[in-house]
Amino acid sequence: MIPPLAQKMLRNSVWFLRIEMWLEVEEKFCVTFTFVYVLQPKSVIVGLIKEMIAKFQEELPLYALSSSDEARQVDLLAYIAKITEGVSDINSKNWANYENKTVNKITVIGGGELGIACTLATSAKGIADKLVLLDLSEGTKEGMMDLDIFSLPNVEISKDLSASAHSKVVIFTVNSLGSSQSYLDVVQSNVDMFRALVPALGHYSQHSVLLVASQPVEIMTYVTWKLSAFPANRVIGIGCDLDSQRLQYIITNVLKAQTSGKEVWVIGEQGEDRVPTWGGQEEVMSHNSQVQLSNRAMELLRVKSQRSWSVGLSVADLVDSIVNNKKKVHSVSILAKGYYGINSEVFLSLPCILGASGVSEVIKTTVKEDTVTEKLQSSASSIHGLQQQLKL
Repeated sequence: MIPPLAQKMLRNSVWFLRIEMWLEVEEKFCVTFTFVYVLQPKSVIVGLIKEMIAKFQEELPLYALSSSDEARQVDLLAYIAKITEGVSDINSKNWANYENKTVNKITVIGGGELGIACTLATSAKGIADKLVLLDLSEGTKEGMMDLDIFSLPNVEISKDLSASAHSKVVIFTVNSLGSSQSYLDVVQSNVDMFRALVPALGHYSQHSVLLVASQPVEIMTYVTWKLSAFPANRVIGIGCDLDSQRLQYIITNVLKAQTSGKEVWVIGEQGEDRVPTWGGQEEVMSHNSQVQLSNRAMELLRVKSQRSWSVGLSVADLVDSIVNNKKKVHSVSILAKGYYGINSEVFLSLPCILGASGVSEVIKTTVKEDTVTEKLQSSASSIHGLQQQLKL
């Protein structure tokens, strides 16, 4: 869209060359002013822009001047150099200082129960210098209203996607609440919503880790990966992390097993097709003992529901591992192609080391049963089949 001033000038052919220069200069300075605005008072920026406008209104553009008017060309070039030199100095010093200052900013997408739970749990852990909750719904939900009333330190509620800029972790909790009947239609509604969100959020936080808690988590993590064009190690689904943490707790504190329980994880697809597996370091127990113990623990785990607040606690723990580069092992949804004989681009939960760059390593497990591999391959096949029907 042409600015009103440009439209006014275009009405007179004499001004045409000036407008062309004006738009060219404005475009060249656009990115620079974006950086300056973050660091300088608004009055300084307005003054700088007014000064530039005044100069270009009183001086014709360079290519409109005759070659004989060399002095005026030199003056104008000197003026432009003065401005760009000052801006360059701001970029190279102040902006560098701003970038070097460590700010742990986290953004939660979605103002539903899960979004609020993730916000509260992350805030309680004290791992965020700034926590942004993006409420994309129309109107004000009860939970959002209460959160706004009883404001929390360092928590900002916004409906503007740009508020997420420069986040270290972006957490997706939104789910479509459409009235579609089929499962495919429901998933497609989520995909349509993500198509409008993910590219923009990825643009605002280009070096972030994208953490997906939306359902179905395996498919929505795949969708986020495709839409963001991020490397796979920085797109993660919450997967079976909560189940794994619970399983480890049950083995150690409920069944009182003579093992730490830290080398057992729930892997695969969230839901009934999840399977337990042991890491290679747990040599204290025989394979049969491991199977019996994990089966008993899984029976107790199946009666545990996943409430929003419990998922929120798991999400906050994942964020803690990422932001603070803890190198802790979590069973999360990652690109599973190349593991367990899986050849398609699907996301399944596997035990991984999480740090500042997302997934740094996938932990090898001692899978001695063909049933585990078969189950993972079966999940991968069904997930891939559904993904093929989606319109990205």
